[in-house]
Amino acid sequence: MTTGPMTPKAILAMTRGYPARVWLVCFGAYALSQMDLAMWSYALPLIRAEFELSRTQLGLVTGIAFAGGGLLLVWLGVLTDRFGRRRMMIFATVASSIFVTAHAFAINVVMLTILRGASIATGGLLYPATGALVAEEAPSRIRGIMTGLLQVGYPLGWFLASLIAIVTLERFGWRAMFIAGLLSVPFIFVIRRVIQESRRFVTDRAVKRPLKSGIRELFLPGVRKRTLTLFIAQYCFVIAYGGAFIFSPLYFNEARGFSIAGTATLVGLSNLIGILGYLVAAWVGEFVLSRRTTTIIWTLLGSVFFTIFIWGSSTYWGSMVAFSTMALFLLGTAAVKFAYVAELFPTRLRATGLAFCGSLAVTLGSATGPIFIGWMADNYTWDIAMFLGGAVPLLVAGLLYLLLKPVPSGLDIDEVERRLA
Repeated sequence: MTTGPMTPKAILAMTRGYPARVWLVCFGAYALSQMDLAMWSYALPLIRAEFELSRTQLGLVTGIAFAGGGLLLVWLGVLTDRFGRRRMMIFATVASSIFVTAHAFAINVVMLTILRGASIATGGLLYPATGALVAEEAPSRIRGIMTGLLQVGYPLGWFLASLIAIVTLERFGWRAMFIAGLLSVPFIFVIRRVIQESRRFVTDRAVKRPLKSGIRELFLPGVRKRTLTLFIAQYCFVIAYGGAFIFSPLYFNEARGFSIAGTATLVGLSNLIGILGYLVAAWVGEFVLSRRTTTIIWTLLGSVFFTIFIWGSSTYWGSMVAFSTMALFLLGTAAVKFAYVAELFPTRLRATGLAFCGSLAVTLGSATGPIFIGWMADNYTWDIAMFLGGAVPLLVAGLLYLLLKPVPSGLDIDEVERRLA
């Protein structure tokens, strides 16, 4: 935890120049990737109807795509630590846009599943690539703020996707919506013009063991415990964060009877409101509490308000208020947690660690979450499925984060590495 006053004006002064440009470009790339990936959730009711899928089958399609995409994503994360953040950002932006757009031309469920998995792997790569780049270029005093606010790209992407869904789904169908994936392609010219390779990455590659970092190093003594604890905690967290959120449009449409457009509006606005949770969590984690403590508090409050959302609301506007309140904490956790996770790994393993404990855990949680929730909804009720797939895993994740070592905010990233060694 840092001391001394820190005003918004002072923060802007510290980011002036290249750090601000890096953040803006990484934020844009991440938000566009999340916009592309979020289209899937809004299209689920219509995809289910066209291919005549049960909820369990829809969960399997979503889960298999996430599992395959997650495994490929870990390999791509390793490549990011080998070949650089900038190069892999460009690759991910182009490849993800192509795979998302190709959803519109899927002729069967198998093809759709393969395309979804490929888009998850390439679009998800922007999570470790942009995160590692911002963490390594941000001033140490405000690294948590910059990496935390980078995660606002997630709800912003969901909100932008909701606007596309509102305009296209009921009028033109789900296939037309995925054509919007091409909107991200021109952004590669912005990346090429603005982004330079991370200085820490270049120095580390030249001085330390070039091209030898990999998954096995995450399980060496001194790193293994935090790797496993982080992975399991992240996995539990994302069953709710990914699984329940992915199914939320389908839940509102089927369990509460809201229209397709009404559902897209509710989920989109709730994600937009959830941005406030990111801002508050990032500030508290950087200047009031440690990032670990803030992560624990926000996660446990997310579990509490998830329970209230499921059992304490039923009308459209009641659902809007309850879902938005839950999103403030559930989504806001990512703002402080990302910075904490990023600094727990040394430079040579940062993108690999983020890919394994972040992206892989995210994709596997998002894989098993929909399968579990879909099966529970088919065999019991939607409310029971969402409660067991949302509130309960969040509670477990919050308790697991207690096992992680606290690190004071505001330290130089090299000092954090020395303290954890």
